[in-house]
Amino acid sequence: MIIETNFLGKIELLEENGKLTGINLLEILPKTNKKSTYQNLNNHSLLEKIKIKYDKTKNLSPLLQETIKQLQEYFDGNRKEFNLPVKLKGTDFQIKVWQELQKIPYGQTISYSELAKRINCPKAVRAVGGACGKNPILIIVPCHRVLGKNGNLTGFSGGIDYKEKLLILENTQK
Repeated sequence: MIIETNFLGKIELLEENGKLTGINLLEILPKTNKKSTYQNLNNHSLLEKIKIKYDKTKNLSPLLQETIKQLQEYFDGNRKEFNLPVKLKGTDFQIKVWQELQKIPYGQTISYSELAKRINCPKAVRAVGGACGKNPILIIVPCHRVLGKNGNLTGFSGGIDYKEKLLILENTQK
């Protein structure tokens, strides 16, 4: 199922056997050469209401209906946690990282090295970054809340600009 937002563009929602298996950002934003830090995001604001559009003539499963509802609530600032059944597909290590990502509270960030420590693999910082980059369920499994050293915005499978947008959204709606 493809939905469209005026915030992140087209988003693909995937499900299997009543569980969410993927959220993919389908549009690639142009790359920028800027080096942003999380601290600089405080000066931004979102100017317009974020809207989700989709083909309402399609027969959506209850899970996809609920996913769209919860995403809209998140974009509106009325949802801080998602309550959706997910099926994480990956290696044991990746799943461990993705499960830990779900424990990072809305509006907060941690570093890749902190995430590595939290899964008891403090020397696996690069592997943790790799697992974050392979996260199949963006937004719901919030890999955008993981930053590089000194708060640098690094690595995001959808692109740094998407990561920045999601952090701005959460920062302005705390």
